[in-house]
Amino acid sequence: MENVIECRNLTHYYGKRLIYKDLNFNVPRGRILGLLGKNGTGKTTTINILSGFLQPRSGECFILGEKIGQMNPETRRRIGLLIEGHVQYQFMNIEQIEKFYSAFYPNWKREAYYELMSRLQVAPHQRINRMSCGQRSQVALGLILAQDPEVLVLDDFSLGLDPGYRRLFVDYLREYAKSEDKTVFLTSHIIQDMERLVDDCIIMDYGRILVQMPVDKLLNDMHRYTATVADGFSLGEAEGLYNPSVVRNTLEVFSMRPQEEVRAVLAQQGLLEVAAEKVNLEDAFIGLTGKY
Repeated sequence: MENVIECRNLTHYYGKRLIYKDLNFNVPRGRILGLLGKNGTGKTTTINILSGFLQPRSGECFILGEKIGQMNPETRRRIGLLIEGHVQYQFMNIEQIEKFYSAFYPNWKREAYYELMSRLQVAPHQRINRMSCGQRSQVALGLILAQDPEVLVLDDFSLGLDPGYRRLFVDYLREYAKSEDKTVFLTSHIIQDMERLVDDCIIMDYGRILVQMPVDKLLNDMHRYTATVADGFSLGEAEGLYNPSVVRNTLEVFSMRPQEEVRAVLAQQGLLEVAAEKVNLEDAFIGLTGKY
């Protein structure tokens, strides 16, 4: 499968603080990939590198086969970029800003913009500076969709939206991306949105990628295991068992290993009565990265 985005051996620091070292990932054509990580793990840093606003300390990135920083203008037009939901020219209204932007893009699709505005129930003459933060972020996204880019790079795409509008927009974005064969790389702090939207996910910890895989496979493989334990119990280290914790004599541990292997490891610790349950994406994220 052709990779639309390729990042190779990315290393970046802010001052002396290492953000990550030798980070590698690809985004295949037509897939929606979500980047998940706690605050400070490098999500927005990665978006800024992909957008060309930030030069990594070392490593290189390619989009549509061209190296970022050396990309020709025609290729850059094929990329839609949303940075933290910001939209310029907030003195304009919904109609004015659409007409302004349309002059710069020969393949402009105004219907994509107005369909989203209609779903969000935004009035055509409503001024942008009188909108909520969430509404402004969706105006910015509507303008990006109207550009008809092949690749969308979106940072905190649902910033400021309430749960109802988030659900509406997530469903709209997935429908749009799949029907138009778009490739999407995005971040969000709201993991429930990602589970509903993305095909693949990268879960980052500080300085490294923990997993990169299809969401369906992650949720099929990952389980939470619990068992009642005595006071002072501590689970020794075991490969593939993540972030064991004991609260009120209940052990909780996560793993993607086959259940029989996990049960065998726990049995060696004297734990014979073990419950296993599947998890959602938020639970899998916490299981891999830890609660704190």
